[in-house]
Amino acid sequence: MSTPQGGCVSCPASDAVRRRDFLRDLVTGAVVAAGMVGVGPLPAAALPVSFGAGSGTRDDKTYALPAADGVVIDKDESVIIARFQNRAYAFSLACPHQNTALRWEAKAGRFQCPKHKSRYQPDGVFIDGRATRGLDRLAVRRDGERLLVNLDAAYEEDKHAEWKSAFVQL
Repeated sequence: MSTPQGGCVSCPASDAVRRRDFLRDLVTGAVVAAGMVGVGPLPAAALPVSFGAGSGTRDDKTYALPAADGVVIDKDESVIIARFQNRAYAFSLACPHQNTALRWEAKAGRFQCPKHKSRYQPDGVFIDGRATRGLDRLAVRRDGERLLVNLDAAYEEDKHAEWKSAFVQL
């Protein structure tokens, strides 16, 4: 028998149960989906950072080729050497927005400007913040197990086509 509203007289709780089951399943699905976002390691998460120095001249500064993914910071030359996903990069340590020295966030696996919070991937690609482009990449080439960096050849992402190819494939 049905009511004027179209509900079932003999099972008035069935609609409430279906709604409760639906809401329970919806919340459970949302929690599982949110948990899945964090499943699996980020490719750059917890990359180690160390400090080092190169040798040689400004147009041929020599650094040891990193043996594993990670970041080496040369404070004296304001250079970052990063190995990430089988590539080696050299960057200026300065944020392109206002030349503030970047910080490496090992747990997040990214660079961040402490001044305006611009963030960058380990390959220098801009993520978000006040900056409008990626980190300035320096010209690099490989010589055996050494990475040669030209400190005077900096490429801005939005002005130099060389920016995209300024890395060494490992």
